[in-house]
Amino acid sequence: MPTNRNVLYLIVGALCVAVVGLGYKVYQDNKEPKGVQLNIGPSGISVEKK
Repeated sequence: MPTNRNVLYLIVGALCVAVVGLGYKVYQDNKEPKGVQLNIGPSGISVEKK
């Protein structure tokens, strides 16, 4: 019986790590970049400081 409990703890821990890792990846993908942004379009060149 203790072996089954250890396996359950291992599975729950792995799921927690996966959820936190996925959440961090989504956060990194959606956060605004810092620095300077150059846009070149039909109206010319624009520079934006972020």
